[in-house]
Amino acid sequence: MDKKTAVVILNWNGKSFLEKFLPAVLQYSSQDARVIVADNASSDGSVEYLKAHFPEVGIIENPENGGFAKGYNDALAKVDADYFVLLNSDIEVTENWIPPVISLLDKNPEVAACQPIIRSYHQPEKFEYAGAAGGFIDAYGYPFCRGRIFQQLEEDLGQYNDAAEIFWATGACMFVRAEVFRQLGGFDADFFAHMEEIDFCWRAKHAGYRIMVCPDSRVFHVGGGTLPKQSSFKTYLNMRNNISMLYKNLPRHRLVPVFILRLLLDGIAAFKFLIDGGFADFWAVVRAHMSFYRRFPVHRKKRLSISHEEVSCIYRGNIVVDHFIRRKKKFSALPQHKFTR
Repeated sequence: MDKKTAVVILNWNGKSFLEKFLPAVLQYSSQDARVIVADNASSDGSVEYLKAHFPEVGIIENPENGGFAKGYNDALAKVDADYFVLLNSDIEVTENWIPPVISLLDKNPEVAACQPIIRSYHQPEKFEYAGAAGGFIDAYGYPFCRGRIFQQLEEDLGQYNDAAEIFWATGACMFVRAEVFRQLGGFDADFFAHMEEIDFCWRAKHAGYRIMVCPDSRVFHVGGGTLPKQSSFKTYLNMRNNISMLYKNLPRHRLVPVFILRLLLDGIAAFKFLIDGGFADFWAVVRAHMSFYRRFPVHRKKRLSISHEEVSCIYRGNIVVDHFIRRKKKFSALPQHKFTR
Protein backbone atom coordinates (compact mmCIF):
# COMPACT_ATOMS: atom_id res chain seq x y z
CA MET A 1 0.00 0.00 0.00
CA ASP A 2 1.25 3.46 -0.93
CA LYS A 3 1.16 5.43 2.32
CA LYS A 4 1.88 8.69 0.56
CA THR A 5 -1.72 8.93 -0.74
CA ALA A 6 -4.85 9.21 1.39
CA VAL A 7 -8.38 9.04 0.01
CA VAL A 8 -10.56 11.09 2.35
CA ILE A 9 -14.34 10.90 1.99
CA LEU A 10 -16.22 13.69 3.76
CA ASN A 11 -19.55 12.38 5.00
CA TRP A 12 -22.62 14.02 6.45
CA ASN A 13 -25.65 11.76 6.83
CA GLY A 14 -24.55 9.84 3.76
CA LYS A 15 -24.85 6.31 5.11
CA SER A 16 -26.79 5.17 2.03
CA PHE A 17 -24.00 6.39 -0.25
CA LEU A 18 -21.36 4.70 1.90
CA GLU A 19 -23.29 1.44 1.69
CA LYS A 20 -23.49 1.72 -2.08
CA PHE A 21 -20.12 3.16 -3.12
CA LEU A 22 -17.55 2.48 -0.37
CA PRO A 23 -17.03 -1.20 -1.32
CA ALA A 24 -15.78 -0.17 -4.79
CA VAL A 25 -13.58 2.53 -3.27
CA LEU A 26 -11.90 -0.11 -1.12
CA GLN A 27 -11.70 -2.62 -3.97
CA TYR A 28 -10.02 -0.20 -6.36
CA SER A 29 -8.02 1.95 -3.91
CA SER A 30 -6.58 -0.18 -1.13
CA GLN A 31 -3.43 -1.08 -3.09
CA ASP A 32 -2.69 2.56 -3.83
CA ALA A 33 -3.86 4.57 -0.81
CA ARG A 34 -5.29 4.62 2.67
CA VAL A 35 -9.06 5.15 2.78
CA ILE A 36 -10.43 7.45 5.46
CA VAL A 37 -13.96 8.70 6.13
CA ALA A 38 -14.21 12.10 7.81
CA ASP A 39 -17.64 12.38 9.38
CA ASN A 40 -19.27 15.79 9.92
CA ALA A 41 -21.31 14.87 13.03
CA SER A 42 -23.79 12.68 11.15
CA SER A 43 -27.01 11.64 12.87
CA ASP A 44 -27.90 8.74 10.55
CA GLY A 45 -25.65 6.10 12.11
CA SER A 46 -22.89 6.48 9.53
CA VAL A 47 -20.03 6.09 12.01
CA GLU A 48 -21.58 3.08 13.71
CA TYR A 49 -22.14 1.48 10.31
CA LEU A 50 -18.51 2.02 9.30
CA LYS A 51 -17.17 0.57 12.53
CA ALA A 52 -19.37 -2.52 12.18
CA HIS A 53 -18.88 -3.22 8.48
CA PHE A 54 -15.60 -1.58 7.41
CA PRO A 55 -13.08 -1.83 10.26
CA GLU A 56 -10.24 -1.32 7.77
CA VAL A 57 -11.42 2.23 7.03
CA GLY A 58 -9.94 5.04 9.08
CA ILE A 59 -12.50 7.31 10.73
CA ILE A 60 -12.12 10.96 11.70
CA GLU A 61 -15.07 12.32 13.69
CA ASN A 62 -15.49 16.07 13.33
CA PRO A 63 -17.39 17.56 16.30
CA GLU A 64 -19.78 19.58 14.09
CA ASN A 65 -21.07 19.89 10.56
CA GLY A 66 -18.82 22.70 9.40
CA GLY A 67 -19.69 22.07 5.77
CA PHE A 68 -17.36 20.94 3.01
CA ALA A 69 -14.70 23.59 3.58
CA LYS A 70 -14.24 23.44 7.36
CA GLY A 71 -14.97 19.72 7.43
CA TYR A 72 -12.07 18.98 5.13
CA ASN A 73 -9.80 21.54 6.78
CA ASP A 74 -10.33 19.94 10.19
CA ALA A 75 -10.00 16.39 8.90
CA LEU A 76 -6.95 16.86 6.68
CA ALA A 77 -5.06 18.52 9.53
CA LYS A 78 -5.06 15.03 11.09
CA VAL A 79 -3.93 13.13 7.97
CA ASP A 80 -0.25 12.46 7.26
CA ALA A 81 0.20 12.03 3.50
CA ASP A 82 1.93 13.57 0.50
CA TYR A 83 -1.25 13.59 -1.56
CA PHE A 84 -4.86 14.00 -0.44
CA VAL A 85 -7.69 12.65 -2.60
CA LEU A 86 -10.88 14.47 -1.70
CA LEU A 87 -13.72 12.16 -2.72
CA ASN A 88 -17.47 12.70 -2.48
CA SER A 89 -19.40 9.84 -0.91
CA ASP A 90 -21.69 9.64 -3.98
CA ILE A 91 -18.94 8.74 -6.46
CA GLU A 92 -18.41 5.37 -8.08
CA VAL A 93 -14.71 4.86 -8.72
CA THR A 94 -13.27 2.55 -11.36
CA GLU A 95 -10.31 0.20 -11.60
CA ASN A 96 -6.92 1.96 -11.73
CA TRP A 97 -8.41 5.39 -11.02
CA ILE A 98 -5.62 6.53 -8.67
CA PRO A 99 -2.23 5.64 -10.28
CA PRO A 100 -2.52 7.79 -13.46
CA VAL A 101 -3.28 10.94 -11.47
CA ILE A 102 -0.52 10.33 -8.93
CA SER A 103 1.89 9.68 -11.79
CA LEU A 104 0.94 13.02 -13.39
CA LEU A 105 1.51 14.82 -10.08
CA ASP A 106 4.83 13.05 -9.48
CA LYS A 107 6.10 14.10 -12.90
CA ASN A 108 4.86 17.71 -12.64
CA PRO A 109 5.82 19.30 -9.29
CA GLU A 110 4.34 22.63 -10.38
CA VAL A 111 0.83 21.08 -10.47
CA ALA A 112 -0.98 21.67 -7.18
CA ALA A 113 -4.21 19.82 -7.91
CA CYS A 114 -5.68 17.50 -10.51
CA GLN A 115 -8.99 15.81 -11.24
CA PRO A 116 -10.03 12.77 -13.29
CA ILE A 117 -12.77 12.87 -15.93
CA ILE A 118 -16.13 13.06 -14.12
CA ARG A 119 -19.04 11.33 -15.81
CA SER A 120 -22.66 11.10 -14.76
CA TYR A 121 -23.68 8.07 -12.73
CA HIS A 122 -27.26 8.26 -14.03
CA GLN A 123 -26.28 9.07 -17.64
CA PRO A 124 -22.91 7.32 -17.91
CA GLU A 125 -22.31 8.35 -21.52
CA LYS A 126 -22.36 12.01 -20.50
CA PHE A 127 -20.08 14.24 -18.47
CA GLU A 128 -21.27 15.19 -14.99
CA TYR A 129 -22.15 18.71 -13.90
CA ALA A 130 -19.59 19.01 -11.09
CA GLY A 131 -16.28 19.02 -12.93
CA ALA A 132 -16.86 17.16 -16.22
CA ALA A 133 -13.48 17.26 -18.03
CA GLY A 134 -12.06 20.18 -16.07
CA GLY A 135 -13.30 23.52 -14.79
CA PHE A 136 -12.94 27.11 -16.03
CA ILE A 137 -14.42 30.52 -15.20
CA ASP A 138 -15.26 33.44 -17.43
CA ALA A 139 -14.23 37.07 -16.94
CA TYR A 140 -17.15 37.63 -14.57
CA GLY A 141 -16.69 34.61 -12.36
CA TYR A 142 -19.23 32.24 -13.89
CA PRO A 143 -17.94 28.65 -13.75
CA PHE A 144 -18.25 26.11 -16.56
CA CYS A 145 -16.38 23.03 -17.74
CA ARG A 146 -15.00 21.21 -20.70
CA GLY A 147 -18.06 19.09 -21.42
CA ARG A 148 -20.57 21.17 -19.42
CA ILE A 149 -21.84 24.72 -19.89
CA PHE A 150 -24.57 25.61 -17.38
CA GLN A 151 -27.04 22.67 -17.60
CA GLN A 152 -25.87 21.53 -21.06
CA LEU A 153 -23.96 18.24 -20.73
CA GLU A 154 -21.93 16.81 -23.60
CA GLU A 155 -21.45 13.13 -24.32
CA ASP A 156 -17.97 11.85 -23.59
CA LEU A 157 -16.79 10.86 -27.07
CA GLY A 158 -13.10 11.19 -26.26
CA GLN A 159 -13.01 14.82 -27.35
CA TYR A 160 -11.29 15.87 -24.11
CA ASN A 161 -8.88 12.96 -23.74
CA ASP A 162 -5.85 15.19 -23.22
CA ALA A 163 -3.99 16.00 -20.03
CA ALA A 164 -4.84 19.69 -20.08
CA GLU A 165 -4.31 22.67 -17.84
CA ILE A 166 -7.60 23.90 -16.38
CA PHE A 167 -8.67 26.67 -14.03
CA TRP A 168 -10.25 24.56 -11.28
CA ALA A 169 -10.45 20.93 -10.28
CA THR A 170 -13.70 19.69 -8.83
CA GLY A 171 -14.00 19.13 -5.10
CA ALA A 172 -16.06 16.03 -5.87
CA CYS A 173 -12.81 14.22 -6.74
CA MET A 174 -9.76 16.40 -6.22
CA PHE A 175 -6.18 15.13 -5.96
CA VAL A 176 -4.15 17.79 -4.17
CA ARG A 177 -0.61 18.10 -2.85
CA ALA A 178 -0.80 18.12 0.93
CA GLU A 179 2.09 20.59 1.12
CA VAL A 180 0.26 23.10 -1.08
CA PHE A 181 -3.05 22.58 0.72
CA ARG A 182 -1.35 23.48 4.00
CA GLN A 183 0.67 26.31 2.44
CA LEU A 184 -2.52 28.01 1.25
CA GLY A 185 -4.39 27.44 4.50
CA GLY A 186 -6.77 24.90 2.98
CA PHE A 187 -10.24 25.93 1.92
CA ASP A 188 -11.88 29.18 2.98
CA ALA A 189 -14.03 27.89 5.86
CA ASP A 190 -16.41 30.85 5.51
CA PHE A 191 -17.65 29.36 2.24
CA PHE A 192 -19.23 26.40 4.11
CA ALA A 193 -19.99 24.66 0.78
CA HIS A 194 -19.85 25.41 -2.96
CA MET A 195 -17.14 27.31 -4.87
CA GLU A 196 -14.46 26.61 -2.25
CA GLU A 197 -12.46 24.44 -4.65
CA ILE A 198 -12.54 27.19 -7.31
CA ASP A 199 -11.32 29.73 -4.78
CA PHE A 200 -8.59 27.33 -3.64
CA CYS A 201 -7.40 26.68 -7.21
CA TRP A 202 -7.39 30.42 -7.96
CA ARG A 203 -5.22 31.05 -4.90
CA ALA A 204 -2.94 28.20 -5.96
CA LYS A 205 -2.53 29.86 -9.36
CA HIS A 206 -1.71 33.18 -7.68
CA ALA A 207 1.03 31.27 -5.85
CA GLY A 208 2.49 30.03 -9.14
CA TYR A 209 1.00 26.54 -9.34
CA ARG A 210 -0.96 24.89 -12.15
CA ILE A 211 -4.19 22.84 -12.09
CA MET A 212 -4.74 19.90 -14.47
CA VAL A 213 -7.14 17.17 -15.55
CA CYS A 214 -5.98 13.60 -16.06
CA PRO A 215 -7.97 11.83 -18.82
CA ASP A 216 -6.59 8.39 -17.96
CA SER A 217 -8.79 8.26 -14.85
CA ARG A 218 -12.59 8.28 -14.87
CA VAL A 219 -15.17 8.22 -12.08
CA PHE A 220 -18.97 8.47 -12.01
CA HIS A 221 -20.78 11.03 -9.85
CA VAL A 222 -24.39 10.93 -8.67
CA GLY A 223 -24.45 14.65 -7.81
CA GLY A 224 -26.78 16.60 -5.53
CA GLY A 225 -26.01 14.26 -2.66
CA THR A 226 -26.12 16.95 0.02
CA LEU A 227 -28.30 19.70 -1.44
CA PRO A 228 -30.76 19.22 -4.32
CA LYS A 229 -30.12 21.18 -7.51
CA GLN A 230 -33.17 23.40 -6.98
CA SER A 231 -32.34 24.30 -3.37
CA SER A 232 -32.60 28.03 -2.61
CA PHE A 233 -29.89 27.51 0.02
CA LYS A 234 -27.62 26.25 -2.76
CA THR A 235 -28.51 29.37 -4.79
CA TYR A 236 -27.56 31.50 -1.78
CA LEU A 237 -24.24 29.72 -1.19
CA ASN A 238 -23.26 29.77 -4.85
CA MET A 239 -24.06 33.47 -5.24
CA ARG A 240 -22.52 34.58 -1.93
CA ASN A 241 -19.37 32.53 -2.35
CA ASN A 242 -18.92 33.53 -5.98
CA ILE A 243 -18.89 37.26 -5.30
CA SER A 244 -16.67 36.71 -2.25
CA MET A 245 -14.24 34.73 -4.41
CA LEU A 246 -14.19 37.43 -7.07
CA TYR A 247 -13.46 40.16 -4.56
CA LYS A 248 -10.64 38.14 -2.98
CA ASN A 249 -8.93 37.09 -6.20
CA LEU A 250 -9.49 39.61 -8.99
CA PRO A 251 -6.53 41.83 -9.93
CA ARG A 252 -7.06 45.45 -8.93
CA HIS A 253 -7.60 46.81 -12.45
CA ARG A 254 -10.44 44.35 -13.10
CA LEU A 255 -12.20 44.55 -9.75
CA VAL A 256 -14.51 47.55 -10.24
CA PRO A 257 -15.68 46.87 -13.83
CA VAL A 258 -16.37 43.20 -13.06
CA PHE A 259 -18.31 44.04 -9.89
CA ILE A 260 -20.45 46.65 -11.64
CA LEU A 261 -21.46 44.17 -14.35
CA ARG A 262 -22.01 41.38 -11.81
CA LEU A 263 -24.40 43.62 -9.86
CA LEU A 264 -26.38 44.10 -13.06
CA LEU A 265 -26.34 40.40 -14.02
CA ASP A 266 -27.24 39.25 -10.50
CA GLY A 267 -30.10 41.75 -10.47
CA ILE A 268 -31.38 40.32 -13.75
CA ALA A 269 -31.11 36.79 -12.34
CA ALA A 270 -33.01 37.79 -9.20
CA PHE A 271 -35.76 39.45 -11.26
CA LYS A 272 -36.09 36.35 -13.46
CA PHE A 273 -36.44 34.16 -10.36
CA LEU A 274 -39.19 36.47 -9.13
CA ILE A 275 -41.25 36.55 -12.34
CA ASP A 276 -40.92 32.76 -12.62
CA GLY A 277 -42.45 32.40 -9.17
CA GLY A 278 -39.19 31.50 -7.45
CA PHE A 279 -39.39 33.91 -4.53
CA ALA A 280 -37.08 31.74 -2.39
CA ASP A 281 -34.35 31.95 -5.05
CA PHE A 282 -34.98 35.69 -5.52
CA TRP A 283 -34.52 36.21 -1.78
CA ALA A 284 -31.42 33.96 -1.85
CA VAL A 285 -29.74 36.35 -4.32
CA VAL A 286 -30.65 39.37 -2.15
CA ARG A 287 -29.40 37.64 1.00
CA ALA A 288 -26.15 36.66 -0.73
CA HIS A 289 -25.32 40.28 -1.55
CA MET A 290 -26.40 41.49 1.89
CA SER A 291 -24.11 38.90 3.50
CA PHE A 292 -21.16 39.98 1.35
CA TYR A 293 -21.50 43.69 2.19
CA ARG A 294 -22.16 43.00 5.86
CA ARG A 295 -18.88 41.07 6.11
CA PHE A 296 -16.91 43.38 3.86
CA PRO A 297 -14.10 44.05 6.43
CA VAL A 298 -13.49 40.29 6.62
CA HIS A 299 -13.34 39.98 2.83
CA ARG A 300 -11.04 43.00 2.66
CA LYS A 301 -8.59 41.38 5.06
CA LYS A 302 -8.54 38.19 2.97
CA ARG A 303 -7.95 40.15 -0.23
CA LEU A 304 -4.97 41.94 1.28
CA SER A 305 -3.37 38.59 2.15
CA ILE A 306 -3.23 37.50 -1.52
CA SER A 307 -0.60 38.46 -4.09
CA HIS A 308 -2.73 38.99 -7.18
CA GLU A 309 -1.35 37.76 -10.49
CA GLU A 310 -2.73 37.40 -13.99
CA VAL A 311 -3.41 33.68 -14.22
CA SER A 312 -4.09 31.16 -16.98
CA CYS A 313 -7.32 29.51 -18.12
CA ILE A 314 -9.74 32.39 -17.54
CA TYR A 315 -12.19 32.84 -20.41
CA ARG A 316 -12.13 36.54 -21.33
CA GLY A 317 -15.65 36.37 -22.75
CA ASN A 318 -19.06 36.28 -21.09
CA ILE A 319 -20.26 32.68 -20.90
CA VAL A 320 -23.82 33.84 -20.13
CA VAL A 321 -24.02 35.78 -23.39
CA ASP A 322 -22.19 33.10 -25.38
CA HIS A 323 -24.45 30.29 -24.15
CA PHE A 324 -27.88 31.86 -23.88
CA ILE A 325 -27.71 34.44 -26.69
CA ARG A 326 -25.08 33.15 -29.10
CA ARG A 327 -26.29 29.58 -28.47
CA LYS A 328 -22.86 28.04 -27.92
CA LYS A 329 -23.64 24.68 -26.34
CA LYS A 330 -20.21 23.06 -26.29
CA PHE A 331 -16.85 24.04 -24.85
CA SER A 332 -15.24 23.46 -28.25
CA ALA A 333 -17.51 26.16 -29.74
CA LEU A 334 -15.93 28.86 -27.58
CA PRO A 335 -13.19 30.96 -29.25
CA GLN A 336 -10.01 29.48 -27.81
CA HIS A 337 -8.00 32.70 -28.22
CA LYS A 338 -10.12 34.22 -25.44
CA PHE A 339 -8.60 31.93 -22.80
CA THR A 340 -5.70 33.45 -20.90
CA ARG A 341 -2.39 31.61 -21.25
